[in-house]
Amino acid sequence: MDLTSDLVGTGIPFLDYKSYAERIFFPGHRESPLQRDLDIPECRRQTVEQGLVQLSNLLNSKLFLTKFIHTLEIQRTFSPRDRAYVASLLTVSLHGKLEYFTDILKTLLNDLVEQYVAKNPKLMLRRTETVVEKLLTNWMSICLYAFVRDSVGEPLYMLFRGIKHQVDKGPVDWVTGKAKYTLNDNRLLREDLEYRTLVSTKSFDSQGISAKVLDCDTITQVKEKILDQIYKGTPYCHRPDPDTLDLEWRSGLAGHLILSDEDVTSVVQGTWKRLNTLQHYKVRNQSTLLRMERGDADEGGIKLWHLVKPTEEPELPKHRRGSLRDRERAKAIPEIYLTRLLSMKGTLQKFVDDLFQVILSTNRPVPLAVKYFFDLLDEQAIHYGIADPETIHIWKTNSLPLRFWINIIKNPQFVFDVQTSDNVDAVLLVIAQTFMDSCTIADHKLGRDSPINKLLYARDIPRYKQMVERYYADIRQTISASDQEMNSALAELSRVNKIVTEVTLAPHLSVSLQIITALEEDPTAQKMQLGYRLQQIAAAVENKVTDL
Repeated sequence: MDLTSDLVGTGIPFLDYKSYAERIFFPGHRESPLQRDLDIPECRRQTVEQGLVQLSNLLNSKLFLTKFIHTLEIQRTFSPRDRAYVASLLTVSLHGKLEYFTDILKTLLNDLVEQYVAKNPKLMLRRTETVVEKLLTNWMSICLYAFVRDSVGEPLYMLFRGIKHQVDKGPVDWVTGKAKYTLNDNRLLREDLEYRTLVSTKSFDSQGISAKVLDCDTITQVKEKILDQIYKGTPYCHRPDPDTLDLEWRSGLAGHLILSDEDVTSVVQGTWKRLNTLQHYKVRNQSTLLRMERGDADEGGIKLWHLVKPTEEPELPKHRRGSLRDRERAKAIPEIYLTRLLSMKGTLQKFVDDLFQVILSTNRPVPLAVKYFFDLLDEQAIHYGIADPETIHIWKTNSLPLRFWINIIKNPQFVFDVQTSDNVDAVLLVIAQTFMDSCTIADHKLGRDSPINKLLYARDIPRYKQMVERYYADIRQTISASDQEMNSALAELSRVNKIVTEVTLAPHLSVSLQIITALEEDPTAQKMQLGYRLQQIAAAVENKVTDL
């Protein structure tokens, strides 16, 4: 009820379309190509820009573009990461012509089906290792943006807020990221710690704000919880960074003390220093905490700990935490911890059910792109004589739930302007895996060694599987989406969701010699002089003299 009233008051901090697109197209890239200017001397700018305009025109030749992609993909040095990056550059380049983009996608998909039918059709679209697989991810993201905003956004945001609210109710180790309340046994804080909730710690920031904090919270955690209250529903980019603020404890008329994670009062034992908490400072309930601007630097060269000090092994880097060591310990999880995980699951159950229900509902019109693409897969199966329903089910799962919805569930920051954390991510990972398990036909036999997340949702997955099967069946029975309908919708998307940018494929013209050779071997490409035109463009962009 608290979360619902928050939504009414502050709304959902959706990203605009351009931010959404660049986070999905270029995940993990600190600087998106959409934000980058051409880094060339002014004297060459006009020549290069003319070359890029010519390249853009060349990309509008279907023959050129398909040869370009196939030639890139046979290069041994062209990694899966490179393929995904080029696919996204192409997506941006063709974003204003989505009908043409869709035609290219269908052609490349047909080539992909042909490859997999000869090998193992069930493996098709399972990963993102080809240009066409990333193009499909991007196409789904473009076509489903309105559906995410209008339908899925609210239950997804409620789930995210519900997880954060529940995780914050118990201790979270600031150093290891492990939490008392989680769904993920690899991220479970197993130690039994004494702590108290300070119900009404006040933060005066032009107005009185009550925030629930724990006496075992670090000072940074306290600042974050207070900021969560002050900036409830506000986009994260408009919030101050906790590191730029100090927290001052005021007691009585004259007593005041700046609280910090580390200071001269911190407990040091050998090479270990414990982070300060409200308990350390003996801050009481109903205390007044004031936030103010700060400006000091962190101290380095010493190992920090918060709630549990590692004794046997050094802490793993973030990208490897919760891997080998935790999996070994998780094999025999005591019943008390399983009960805690089940309690967290029960708290979040309605949020998870609501999200899955909206994604898999056919009570309202299914997004046109989903119907169109599923029909396309059905047609491919008929064309290649694939009658096995499991194969077709796998294709649909790999093209929509695996390729799009899992990505969105695991990464709410792709849709909202929010800050995620390790412990919230760990819970979302379990929910995303549950959704994925629900989309598979095979039954997982559960035993004592089964992953905890599968045991947690063992009773729910059969129900979710029925929802998925009904969703696929209902879509198949609805009236087909014609090419004309789809093209009309795509033209409208191109018009409404503009990405105003100049992106360059210039770095990938280094293999232009092979592409030129491939084009010159094709009779139609010879007539269109595609090889010659590419060589002229490469010469202009790379500042080389062509001998043609």
